[in-house]
Amino acid sequence: MQLPKEFYIQDDVVLLARKLIGKHLFTKLGCKVITGGIINETEAYAGINDKASHAYNNRLTKRTRTIFMEGGIAYVYLCYGIHALFNIITNKENVPHAILVRSIIPTHGIDKIKQRTGYNKISDNSLNGPGKVTKALGINTSHDKTSLTGNKIWLEYQGVNIRDYDVIATKRIGVDYAGRDAQLPYRFLYNSQE
Repeated sequence: MQLPKEFYIQDDVVLLARKLIGKHLFTKLGCKVITGGIINETEAYAGINDKASHAYNNRLTKRTRTIFMEGGIAYVYLCYGIHALFNIITNKENVPHAILVRSIIPTHGIDKIKQRTGYNKISDNSLNGPGKVTKALGINTSHDKTSLTGNKIWLEYQGVNIRDYDVIATKRIGVDYAGRDAQLPYRFLYNSQE
């Protein structure tokens, strides 16, 4: 069942990042094949008060404009000018909350994923990085602002329920510049990964 628009319009971005663990992320981009998998790692970014967020201190630029839009769309940007990173925009308009999808367990379109990534073999840990996720699913910066309730990029609940004690909350990765905010337990992962 595709997640409805209302799912993304929630106030608590941290709780929502936890709720995404176990949901399926799917794409149908540039081909007739659906690719996707189970989300098993996310990071929450809590907007204008979160020093790790692109929208910290109400920073509105051409790049960050997407974060300020109403939830239920993709925010895709280039990291270090190399890797496209896929984020889910949440909350209402002008509340710039985002959730980075850091890892998925591939389940659909394995041959297409192999073709896109160049991997000979795909395992549960093959897509354990946000750049790997976007490469495998065919997501790039042209998909910024794409609705997550359409037929290009979407999320589904497929009956996978992850128990609370199977989810680890840790500090986020690669945001040391954010000082104390870098230590916030806003990263969630299914504990079989560590």
